[in-house]
Order: sequence, then C-alpha cells, then structure tokens
Amino acid sequence: MMSKRSKQELTEEIYPRYLKAEKAEKTKILDEFTAATGYHRKYAIKLLKHGLKRKGYKKVGRKKKYQGEVIGVLEKIWEICGKICSKRLHPFIPEMISVLEREEELSCSPETKKLLLSMSRSTIDRCLRNARYKSPKGISTTKPGTMLKKSIPVRTWHEWDDATPGFVEMDLVAHCGESALGQFLYTLTAVDVSTGWTECLAIPNKTQISVSAAIKAMRSRLPFPLLGIDCDNGTEFINDLLYRYCLEEEITFTRSRPYQKNDQAYVEQKNGSVVRNTVGYDRFETEEELQILQLIYEYLHVYVNFFQPVMKLINKARVDGKTKKVYDLATSPYRRVLASNDVAFAHKASLSNLYVRLNPVTLRKNIDLNVGKLWKIIK
Repeated sequence: MMSKRSKQELTEEIYPRYLKAEKAEKTKILDEFTAATGYHRKYAIKLLKHGLKRKGYKKVGRKKKYQGEVIGVLEKIWEICGKICSKRLHPFIPEMISVLEREEELSCSPETKKLLLSMSRSTIDRCLRNARYKSPKGISTTKPGTMLKKSIPVRTWHEWDDATPGFVEMDLVAHCGESALGQFLYTLTAVDVSTGWTECLAIPNKTQISVSAAIKAMRSRLPFPLLGIDCDNGTEFINDLLYRYCLEEEITFTRSRPYQKNDQAYVEQKNGSVVRNTVGYDRFETEEELQILQLIYEYLHVYVNFFQPVMKLINKARVDGKTKKVYDLATSPYRRVLASNDVAFAHKASLSNLYVRLNPVTLRKNIDLNVGKLWKIIK
C-alpha cells in the first residue's frame, strides 16, 4: 500500500506525460496509475487532468452577485423595518428605499439599488441567515370570567367579515417577568382585522376601570370608527362596565372560545411581533416604567402602522394531505387604510400629510433609546 506522499510524487511524475499522450496511451497510463495507487478511475482522471491542487487554489464557480454594499444596505433596511421576515420585507423594499432617500438616510449607487430590487425572498433569507434568533415565551395571566358570558356571543376567527375596517381584536400582555405574583404593568394590544392597524397602550393594572379607559383612548386614535370588539374570556374584558359601554355606543361585542388562541390569531401575533419584540419579557411595575412604556408606544404606534408591512391570508386549502396557504402582497396598514372605501377622505388626507413628515430611522432610534432607558431601570 503506497503512502500519501508516494502517491503525490507518482502523480506529479505521471501528470506531464499524461497530458502529452495520445488517447490510447492515456488509457494505458491510467490503468497503471489506478493499479499502483488504488484510486477510483474517475478520481484518477481528475488528478491526471488537472494535477494536484496547489496552495491558494480556489474552487471554480459563479461569482457572488450580492455582496459588499448590497448586503450592507439590505441589513440597514431590514433593521429599520424591525427585522421582519423576507416575505414581508421583499415587497416593501422599494417604498423603504424611496422614504430613506427622501429623508437623506440612505445613499447608494444605481447598481446597488438595481440589485436590491432584483432580490428574491430566498436570496434575502440567505443574506440575513445569521441574524435570526429565537425569543423566550411569556406567562399567561388570564383568569376566566363567569359573569355575562351568556350575554356575549362567541366568535371564532373565520366568522367576521374582515373587509370593513373597525372590527378589532384585543388582548392584554402581562409584563410580569418570570413570576405572576404581585402588581405589574400590562399592555393593551388592539388590532384591526381588515387593515392590520395596531394600537398598544400601557396600563398600570388590569382592572375594569383601567382597561375601559385604555379602550376609549384607543378608539380616539383609530383612523376609522370602532365597529366591533373581540376579546378573550378574562374578567378584565367580560364585565358589566365594558358590556354597557358597547351597548350604549352600538359596538359589536364578542368573545373567543376558552383556551382557543387561534380564535384571536391577529392580536396574538402582534403580542409577539410588536410588544414582546420591542420591550421583551422583563418585569415592569413602577410609575417611571409606565411613563417610558407609554412614550415607547407613542413612537411605536406610528412606526408599526406606517412602516411595518403585513400580509393577510386570502385562501387556505388542503391539497394532497398538505395545507396550502395563499397570502396577499405585504403592505403597511397605512396603505391598506388608504385603499379602503370605508374610511373617510378627511382621515386619509390627515394620514397622508403625516406620512410625508415621518422618518423611520428617527422613529426606530427613539424607540431603541427609550427601550434602553427601560432596561437600565430594571437592571
């Protein structure tokens, strides 16, 4: 059995003779070489055709198309957009480039811009592969309410007509850290089913009075009338105060089935992608932390609704044992509000005037700055 060194020496000796030989002689040389070294015939042909790899040898292949400035600009846009998935980011890149150039936050060559706009979703995923991470889970503090359950109808996720803006799903996010004991802050999350318009409000506790006040404040910030409320079965929502308010204001009031989170799929998704992704899973309980949370949500209210594209499920079918889902093109809640025929022109004009004055980079910096202040307090 020949040693590795001996095989290399034999290859270097036979290599020039093999290249100069005729076809019949090459066959003879190859037979002798494979018999002596024990190499597979195909591998032996490759060695004798190309020789041994020298130091600094580079594998021949297609040159990378997306690198350097293109990756840098893509990562910047991705971070400004809140590190969203490629399916949401891909159709939103042209608008973000336009906005960032308008606000003089981005300067790139025409070639770079052309490459960015030509990227597919899969390419975006490959370029951003190393930046993904998994988040922890929060604690549920919902306690079932028995009062008025029979008066409030149950709604499952597929029963509402989501074509008209104004029907919202609501939920509370508990900022209790690793323990649900004692007093701590909450976030009321409300999501419009039609447009994806999202509102977050920080409240000191989950009493009926605090939750009802937050709902009234949320209603005043919506760019369309509040037509319906859907919530879980917690006592913070299933109570006489909120029930009478909805009756007086002619607001449809429904609840989800107990222990069926998918009945409130829209708001549950925002609890993670908006609230938890921004302020995390730490415990907040002081008045100072409440004020900072409220300030964060003031910036987040604009940032999410104007610069966070959302997708809506338009079809779901089971084909050959697999569930196939079809989504519409990702676009921001702001764009969906403008496209709706049920929103007043005055509200659309007000939103458009606000949009041209917004800078997503400044909004993101202000959010991160206040989140940093929040973490300094708790640590």
